[in-house]
Amino acid sequence: MAVNTIETTCCVVGGGPAGMMLGFLLARAGIKVTVLEKHADFLRDFRGDTVHPSTLQMMHELGLLEDFLKLPHSKVDHVSLQIGADTVRIALLGLPTVCKYIAFMPQWDFLNFIAAHGKAYPCFDLRMRAEATGLIEEGGRVVGVHAKTEAGEVDIRADVVVGCDGRHSRIRDAAGFKSDDLGAPMDVLWFRLPRQPTDGAEVVGHIESGRMLIMLDRDDYWQCAFVIPKDGIDAVKAKGLAAFRANVAALTPFKLGDRVDVITSWDDVKLLTVTVDLLRRWYRPGLLCIGDAAHAMSPIGGVGINLAVQDAVAAANILAEPLRGSAVTEQTLAAVQKRRSFPTKATQRLQLTLQNNLIGPALAGSGKRPQAPLIMKMLQWPLLRLIPARALALGFRPEHIRTPEISAAR
Repeated sequence: MAVNTIETTCCVVGGGPAGMMLGFLLARAGIKVTVLEKHADFLRDFRGDTVHPSTLQMMHELGLLEDFLKLPHSKVDHVSLQIGADTVRIALLGLPTVCKYIAFMPQWDFLNFIAAHGKAYPCFDLRMRAEATGLIEEGGRVVGVHAKTEAGEVDIRADVVVGCDGRHSRIRDAAGFKSDDLGAPMDVLWFRLPRQPTDGAEVVGHIESGRMLIMLDRDDYWQCAFVIPKDGIDAVKAKGLAAFRANVAALTPFKLGDRVDVITSWDDVKLLTVTVDLLRRWYRPGLLCIGDAAHAMSPIGGVGINLAVQDAVAAANILAEPLRGSAVTEQTLAAVQKRRSFPTKATQRLQLTLQNNLIGPALAGSGKRPQAPLIMKMLQWPLLRLIPARALALGFRPEHIRTPEISAAR
């Protein structure tokens, strides 16, 4: 059978936060873009849904913030972490942003919102149930992708292909990109617990010897992350579901002994295998990787969405004009990595420091009650409280919308 061919300017592989935002911004700037998403919809649970002030600021710059905040979400302006007998509190103070809080929003709502606004531009082509299966290369340059769709095999030819297909990226594997595994001493078990209005609205964390629990306010339920030693899922299951529920109840700041009974089987608990890695090189002629495809992040701080979105904004800022003139060189693609390399490495370094000096030793279960590191205690001092707030809320190099709205919305 003949393979259909689609011609576009930029082919974005993956409809996650990085891919959807990049596709939207390029289409808004009048660049013809095709976004491929292998699933039929965005409805997948326990995906990153922490929207930081930096991302909310981008929505403001796009003139979309008011509509965006009409979507179901909860707001948090501080984070509390109990480490043994010590309590560390990070308040989002002194932020140079319109929104001085974190918004918790289901990722499918976030993605549907961006997709809907992207579809308003004639240059935006979103194809669901379209999975990239390989790269098309000519003369040492990537010139498109092979894709499998409901209608059959399709070749999408483009000036530039951008891999945004996550930490298990098929695109980066097909390109032969090499990554450095930075290590993670933990995995995460996700589950839900009912929430009562009297519980309080904040991010709650509790670390004890051998155990760690994070609770995220989702309005009518708590999204909970029980942190376990790396590859420790079999050991957890071997102790039984009753022991797991007891450990969860012991770490919660509220009396949740009755609520943990909603965990009726291991099917109610989802395993996230934590990976922290970084591509040595994010690009080659005709191809760029951003977001988790370029750098898988630890769940610490919930910064994954925001790093991915900032990658997309930086890529759009750098690529829009060269794409308009079909003049994207390898140096243009290198400029995206150069722009985003420092904030990525700095964020991962901070995550690794917390993993290796706090979380890893605590999960080792020495029996000695953990203590907050001195630096975390010092950051509670009034003169230093702005440091963790800005690092969490804005990141190390917040991006801003520089692409103009050239295409007229339909």
